Amino acid sequence: MKQLLTFSLLVCVLTGNLFAKENHHPNIVVFLADDQGWGDVSHNGNTNLHTPNIDALVKQGVRFNRFYVGAVCAPTRAAFLTGRYHARTGTTGVSKGEERFNSDEYTIAQAFKAAGYATGAFGKWHNGTQYPNHPNAKGFDEYYGFTSGHWGHYFSPMLDHNGSFVKGEGYITNDLTSKAIAFIKQQVQQDKPFFTYLPYCTPHSPMQVPDEYWDRFADKKLKMHHRDPEKEQDDHLRAALAMCENVDWNVGRVLKVLNQLGIEDDTIVLYFSDNGPNGFRWNGDMKGKKGSLDEGGVRSPFVIRWPGHIPAGREVNQVAGAIDLLPTLTDLAGIKRPEPKPIDGVSLKPLIMGQAESWPDRMIFSSLRKRVSVRTDQYRLSEKGQLFDMTKDPGQRKDLSKQKPEVTQKLKQAVADWKKSVWPHGYPTESRPFLIGYGGAKSTQLPARDAISHGGIKRSSRHPNCSFFYNWTSTEDSITWKAKVDQAGTYEAVLYYTCPADGVGSTVELSFNGSTVKGKVTKAHDPPLIGAEQDRAKRSESLVKDFKPMVLGKIKLSQGTGELTLRALQIPGKQVMDFRLLILNRVD
Repeated sequence: MKQLLTFSLLVCVLTGNLFAKENHHPNIVVFLADDQGWGDVSHNGNTNLHTPNIDALVKQGVRFNRFYVGAVCAPTRAAFLTGRYHARTGTTGVSKGEERFNSDEYTIAQAFKAAGYATGAFGKWHNGTQYPNHPNAKGFDEYYGFTSGHWGHYFSPMLDHNGSFVKGEGYITNDLTSKAIAFIKQQVQQDKPFFTYLPYCTPHSPMQVPDEYWDRFADKKLKMHHRDPEKEQDDHLRAALAMCENVDWNVGRVLKVLNQLGIEDDTIVLYFSDNGPNGFRWNGDMKGKKGSLDEGGVRSPFVIRWPGHIPAGREVNQVAGAIDLLPTLTDLAGIKRPEPKPIDGVSLKPLIMGQAESWPDRMIFSSLRKRVSVRTDQYRLSEKGQLFDMTKDPGQRKDLSKQKPEVTQKLKQAVADWKKSVWPHGYPTESRPFLIGYGGAKSTQLPARDAISHGGIKRSSRHPNCSFFYNWTSTEDSITWKAKVDQAGTYEAVLYYTCPADGVGSTVELSFNGSTVKGKVTKAHDPPLIGAEQDRAKRSESLVKDFKPMVLGKIKLSQGTGELTLRALQIPGKQVMDFRLLILNRVD
């Protein structure tokens, strides 16, 4: 009898453990490449490069052949995070505040955090810098990376760690991956499920990559080319391929750690990119690249792996998109999905599991500002009203709008209805103010990217994201932000500046709705511009330099909206300073 009881207890323990394991929430790892096209992976047929780790995910998981994202970076991130078309979220562009989604949007990170997950993001955020848009305000316990749309230097740059600035450690993609791995290991030690988001910033320009990868491509004979090969920019193309191989190596680092920790079968891994390629290179004969609403601009590689739970080597040909990832991952993980706002995405679980016998025809809408294109399983209606049969003409060479007027009209009406749905009051044209002290935030960053310069002040690049202001030479010049103080209080103002010796002594004033604080430049700080020496191709981004913090003083801010203004009162030398960033730290 005693042996029987012992055996019965053992069976209960074993079956209990199996039941617990079966009902345990899986970990999540999301890789998001930046400006990597559908054709920039070897499993899609590109022999110019080799991406064995991403290819391994394809062999071990489910590959979606027609997966759609935004035409540019921030919209895709907004769609992934919210499960909603970016046009609904307030995300209309990539800089000057247009990259922000509205303050009341609910994210996938918030859903997983509410379910008890540890949440971490490591990389390019690109959906806002100030609360409530900072990653730490949108569900991520841990954040390491940069919140801007691009960064000007990829070797040990200044980065944001949970709202404070730190210096990166080595090449940025390697560094981001190392921090993510440390986060994963920490959660495993604490026996806590994790949601790890790795939004890389490569192969986005500047085209910088370690020698080890560049040397593979510097003199390599490339066999596969863009459909219009004369448009290729050789150095840019080679650097992009090298950066993609570095991304793949870092994917492999994470996969190796999951295996070593014994959690490979307990972890859902997925990989995709945020838009089409950032240059002319082989992309499966598709029309369009980054910024385009044609197939090549919005089609992304996508694979999802969960060993032992979803089929290995399966391919899905139905259309799907970034809007579907929030409902898909919450469905697979078995967690609740509170939705303050209705989402546009659907769970792809039936397609993943091969159980979608009656999967309905879908329309996936792609937009950039007011331009809209729509894709079905068979057709694409372009933003110009052209109709293409994508099953017979994937290169979009033959317009069928006149031959198939009924299909064309149906899709045109769908676009019109969609526009009314996402912009019920018309396309938004008013800029939203930048929020100060939102929800009790102790620190608010206001970079030059978000500011407007007046007078003779110039921006260091036509791309605002990682820029700074220079040529500040007159007391008539100013730098302004449209701002809204959410919580009144006293704030310490800190400027990040550079200044040659002859600029010492300049007095500057920060003002907002009648409140002012004044300060004087007392120390010269004139570092060189850096970045050009690591470039593999000509850049359009600003070069960078080491900006130094200067405490301007304390200013009392009342609730309300107005213009936050930085101006010079006295300029004893030729210029005031080069300006990179204003930080307002709440002190009471």
